[in-house]
Amino acid sequence: MHEAWLQLTREGFLIAGAPFLATVFLIMLLRPLAVRLQLVDHPSSARKIHSDPTPRVGGAATTLAGLACGACLLPWTPDLKALAVASLLMLVVGTLDDRYDLNWRIRIIAQTAAALILFLLGGVKVESIGNVLGFPGHQLGVLSLPFTVLATVGVTNAVNWADGVDGLAGSLTLAALAMLTAAAIYAGNTPLVSDLVLMGGCVAGFLAFNLRFPWQRRASAFLGGGAEILGLWIAWAAFRLTQTPGHPVTPVLAPFLIAPPVIDCLVLIVRRLRAGHSPFYADGDHLHHRLLKLGMSHTGIVAALTGLSFAIGFAAATARRAHVPEPVFPAVFLAATVGYLLATRKRTDPFPEAAARGAKADLGRSAAERASEPALAKVTVERTEL
Repeated sequence: MHEAWLQLTREGFLIAGAPFLATVFLIMLLRPLAVRLQLVDHPSSARKIHSDPTPRVGGAATTLAGLACGACLLPWTPDLKALAVASLLMLVVGTLDDRYDLNWRIRIIAQTAAALILFLLGGVKVESIGNVLGFPGHQLGVLSLPFTVLATVGVTNAVNWADGVDGLAGSLTLAALAMLTAAAIYAGNTPLVSDLVLMGGCVAGFLAFNLRFPWQRRASAFLGGGAEILGLWIAWAAFRLTQTPGHPVTPVLAPFLIAPPVIDCLVLIVRRLRAGHSPFYADGDHLHHRLLKLGMSHTGIVAALTGLSFAIGFAAATARRAHVPEPVFPAVFLAATVGYLLATRKRTDPFPEAAARGAKADLGRSAAERASEPALAKVTVERTEL
């Protein structure tokens, strides 16, 4: 048993360490190239909260490192092949969007195509929603395809919309991957554990450049279109975890593993539709914008929301192990979403000062210093979230 554990530990370090180092290497390699190709996020919009041009190479580095290491270290199964093709598709479209600012409809088409690739080529789909309706083994049947596409696009955009402060989208993704890994270990789904550990290594490598540290006061690389790819990876992993016949985990747990960005996304869509806007109308009403306006730092927001994500996931898993009926879970998630909607009835300014680039993007400064800056003029031009 001891030797088997040591072998598993060595394999885990290899599967996580190789993509971590590959991602770090690729980010360092791609940053100068991004400047030449104009794949740089400039603080030119009132909604931007960073103060310096930043290369958008995190998504490309994370994706390419994951694909290269996966091909070398993991069995090249049909579901992994489908994920590779879908990820490359979204990387191409995301890179074009970073360079040319594509229409949001093109991004939705690409996300839908990626979901179809997972469904049709990889067999990664949602066929059962468990006992969520109060009776066992409910199968979606012909609704499996639209449900899978909707869930994939939804999670993809939830993670993408959380990419608003340094380190947030990556940290929430890493937290979700960690909880998915724990659930896969508990279910005995060893192949999925290896896949998730590799993904986690890639995301950790990106966070080395995107989180704020004492030696790094601001992010030196952004995801760009890669935030959507992280959402795609989470959706793929959740489907693999909850729909594997031999090692099933109840599907009702999946939304609780990435709850903060999903709830924020749902509330934003409702609020925008009620205001007569497109769901992809960009504003400064995200949860992280609200926390910025309250004076929280980037690091504080990342720590708070990542900790909240872990707490919600642990509470849901504990409740399931205590045999809480499955229909209770969607009811609780809906109640939490409605509660957040009601608690945030008072809208923030469309582009709040604390979330504007005029705030110099470093909220570690004193309140007096921030208060001394001129308020940002209101922006009335409609923007799109994608």
